[in-house]
Amino acid sequence: MLNARTCIRFATLSTSRSKSSTLKEGPGLDYFITSSIDKQVKKERKRLPRWLQTPIPKGENYSRLKDDLKNLNLSTVCQEARCPNIGECWGGESGTATATIMLMGDECTRGCRFCSVKTSKNPGPLDPLEPINTAKAIKTWGVDYVVLTSVDRDDILDGGASHLAECVSELKKEVPDLLVEVLSPDFRGDLDAVETLATSGLDVFAHNLETVNRLQAFVRDPRANYRQSMDVLIRAKESTKNVLTKTSLMLGLGEKDEEILQTMEDLRKNSVDIVTFGQYMQPTKHHLKVKEYVTPEKYKHWETVGLEMGFAYVASGPLVRSSYKAGEFYIKNILDKERGKQHDKR
Repeated sequence: MLNARTCIRFATLSTSRSKSSTLKEGPGLDYFITSSIDKQVKKERKRLPRWLQTPIPKGENYSRLKDDLKNLNLSTVCQEARCPNIGECWGGESGTATATIMLMGDECTRGCRFCSVKTSKNPGPLDPLEPINTAKAIKTWGVDYVVLTSVDRDDILDGGASHLAECVSELKKEVPDLLVEVLSPDFRGDLDAVETLATSGLDVFAHNLETVNRLQAFVRDPRANYRQSMDVLIRAKESTKNVLTKTSLMLGLGEKDEEILQTMEDLRKNSVDIVTFGQYMQPTKHHLKVKEYVTPEKYKHWETVGLEMGFAYVASGPLVRSSYKAGEFYIKNILDKERGKQHDKR
């Protein structure tokens, strides 16, 4: 099959060339078959409903965060995973901006079928200055809450747990009152590595199940699974009682209501405090297709169910992501609880 350069060459052939020369150098049958398939794929992709359409990112906070991250050589999952909320989160309502810093590089050793982060068997070495640079950036922004996440680094002995713990430690040194959430890898099921991170001084230990048990092998990398992720959340809670545990589920992958409910029951049984639900969005045509666009009403249903089950907090909506405006959601939830207490005293 011809490469892209040959196709371009064919498209720009001089009219002075003979027909026989054109036919000889032109694209073969494979080219036209591939083009036909691509058109069919585009035709089959579901149309985006109005509640998932987001504005183009812009604003003063958005531009400032983008420049700061570039200058400090830091990556964000907001950019790498092509998050639809980047404009809203980075712009920040009422002057509050939330960015999720992605640590340990921008190349992941896993290849989940829903994720657009770059993959590599041998990513580059860890940046020893990353903990300091991250703390410096966050201190400059003056935020109250920050989310740290990372790629999976199966090429490192402890999966990068000690490096992540150092990042948390540096942040707490620079900004002692800062609330820190870490969206953690599974460290290949190494529970000692989980404890290293969970006891680093963070406030929220997050690790995503991503989907229901039945769909795990279809959606996630073969090295990840439901039981392993659940064990990670259990060990984090056992390591220190002061840490909140959190997980996230994508909807629209073909899961059934009874499977979502079972997952929520499993989470509560293992004392997970916070759960979020959001719509799976196909990042490119090479990733898993969306099976269903779940309605806002259905997300409201799962929020109600979750609160009734005893979760401390549930964020559920089409555009919610595990770190979507996490600080604003978290702080609002705490304020609402305090207001409720004051109202009860009257």
